[in-house]
Amino acid sequence: MTLKTSRRGFLKSAAAAAAVLYVGARPDGALAAGSAPAQLNPFVKIDADGTVTAIVKHFEKGQGPATGLTTLIAEELGVSMEDIQYEFAPSDPSRYANLAFGQFQGTGGSTAIANSFMQYRQAGAAAREMLINAAAKAWGADAGALSIEDGMVTGAGQKAPIADFVAAAAQMEAPAEPRLKDPSEFRLIGNASVRRKDSLPKTNGTAQYAMDLHLPNQMVVVIARSPRMGGLATGFDDADAKAVKGYIRAAVLPNKAGVAVYAEDTWAAFQAREAISVDWDFSAAETRSSDQIREELMAAVNSDPTYNVNGADRAATEALVDGADTVLERTFYFPLLAHAPMEPLTCTIEANEDGGITLHDGAQMPTGPHFAMAEIFQLPMEKIRINTMLAGGSFGRRATPTADYQVEAALAFVLTDRTRPVKLVWSREDDITAGYYRPAVAHKVRIGLDAAGNIAGWDHRVAAQSIIKGTAFEPMLVHNGVDHSSVEGIGDSPYQIPGQHVGLTDIAKATTVLWWRSVGHTHTAYVMETMLDEAAQAAGRDPVEFRLALLKGGTADQQRLAGVLQLAADKGNWGKAPAGRSQGIAVHKSFGSYVAEVVEISGSASDGVKIEKVTCAVDCGLAVNPDVVKAQMEGGIGYGLGHVMRDEITLTDGVVDQSNFPDYEPLRIGDIGAIEVHIMPSAEMPTGAGEPGTPPSAPALANAIAVTGPRVTALPMNQNGVDFV
Repeated sequence: MTLKTSRRGFLKSAAAAAAVLYVGARPDGALAAGSAPAQLNPFVKIDADGTVTAIVKHFEKGQGPATGLTTLIAEELGVSMEDIQYEFAPSDPSRYANLAFGQFQGTGGSTAIANSFMQYRQAGAAAREMLINAAAKAWGADAGALSIEDGMVTGAGQKAPIADFVAAAAQMEAPAEPRLKDPSEFRLIGNASVRRKDSLPKTNGTAQYAMDLHLPNQMVVVIARSPRMGGLATGFDDADAKAVKGYIRAAVLPNKAGVAVYAEDTWAAFQAREAISVDWDFSAAETRSSDQIREELMAAVNSDPTYNVNGADRAATEALVDGADTVLERTFYFPLLAHAPMEPLTCTIEANEDGGITLHDGAQMPTGPHFAMAEIFQLPMEKIRINTMLAGGSFGRRATPTADYQVEAALAFVLTDRTRPVKLVWSREDDITAGYYRPAVAHKVRIGLDAAGNIAGWDHRVAAQSIIKGTAFEPMLVHNGVDHSSVEGIGDSPYQIPGQHVGLTDIAKATTVLWWRSVGHTHTAYVMETMLDEAAQAAGRDPVEFRLALLKGGTADQQRLAGVLQLAADKGNWGKAPAGRSQGIAVHKSFGSYVAEVVEISGSASDGVKIEKVTCAVDCGLAVNPDVVKAQMEGGIGYGLGHVMRDEITLTDGVVDQSNFPDYEPLRIGDIGAIEVHIMPSAEMPTGAGEPGTPPSAPALANAIAVTGPRVTALPMNQNGVDFV
């Protein structure tokens, strides 16, 4: 069931058991107030001393919800950002479900602010009115004459801190429909001077990431994993490992997916793992190499597609293209990519005195590991606790459908007597060689242009390794055989493209594949935007003008996409590049947001390209924290550009070739001269910011390169004709 927040029937009653005011969500999604945390699990908590705490239901991996959600509460309640704290919500999907995911608690899809905007504002507004009503009663004043500013209740000639009224407010009847502030009253929402709540603890070392956790008497466990997907451990020899100081023992995991190596510390665990010889059964393992995988994808994309994505008549589209005055044809290849967050995966499990289990984790999707822990340990859900900690990046990696690394830790803990906590640690090499990857994908596009240079037909075929099929999400996210994550951004593009047909073919997965920052948009935007550029060139028209002509249908999507396209072109001085420089532009809608980017480069493909400047325009609705939105655009641009410039995961006989940053090189700070972000003013509801900056970056770069050099249709660029300086 998808939870829906309603302002009617907003709050029921306030309990009087303690001088603490809680405001949060009932299981039906409506808000409620009370004073018993065991019964409520709220969004906002006000202690007797007036300390305000936002209960953040979206975990913090650097994208900003710890700031955004506290901003919403602080704004409506009337306290400063300095006077509000935050803590992460417990695992409880009945109250903390992501409204975009149904009855599932998790962070992803750039939904944190979008699905929580009204919930958190309403919680803050409810708390404000309850405190004001308590003050009005105490002062014998009209509640309408009172307000809260900077944590002080003022009006009617009186002034007092909110702490004076917490006890009374917690015992009062809650307002049925609290008044939300008009945007003209906002002091924090949309304020570019509001800074992140997590910056100080992250810079002074007090912030605790999952990797930082060290429990008394803990053991560290690392896993010797199969070098090929599907390999099973049948035994091991640890004779040499016994000479490693701190080595404790090793054991084959119950699912035979690897060998758990236990030690007193991380260094000893890694050294012991190196010394252990594991016997593997590769009879059902992956043995293909990257060349074979690419050949399979290319064969599939050059054949009739299995699925018709947008319902168009394929034969009719082919006839339109074949009969056109000019036919453009390109085939594209996108390799596997690793997520490579800066903090490798880690989590810790310990037994509780009540017979339960606590998982300490940078938990992006706590519902998945919560269910997994309950099944593995044969415990009721209420006996499983998840302590969500900060995470040093994710880009989708910490949100697997199988709760892979948490299950590893649980199985390793099962094999012990459970008297000592067990901390699972992945190395960087583990992350690169044994993780989940952005799937390999191929596209083939044929475009027909009429004599006037207008698009007459567009035949678009995709061959991909499905992310969703074979997972628990398949019944919800695969329709009529189509995994939409493979084709998002093509058939549902706001462009008004005549005679467009989109087809999809799945091929067997060579590795475990997973959503990666902006998921399918990482490749669909590249193909759409580079092909539109080529079509504009063939038609002898300006690329911006050519795109705007396809956005004149008058829909909101088209108007907003055209708006950021024009803004980026204006701010990026489109068409006015200094001598020796070239410009490329791209625009794309993803996760409800609209982003356009102009990339300006110097040099050439043969002598070396230098990215001098990226100008970005974003329409993500109301920007709750402009500083955070700007940072997310900058990060998304860097993530997208860095990977297309020089990154790929390749396989030799099923074994990953890359292992660490020397051969899977991240973006360097000197790779981009400057990034300039412009946020479109908007009164629309907030939409995504974490991922939409990534899709337009790569095609904008490719289009800039194509001004004087090749059109890059296979990635990474440095392996396909483009050097970088």
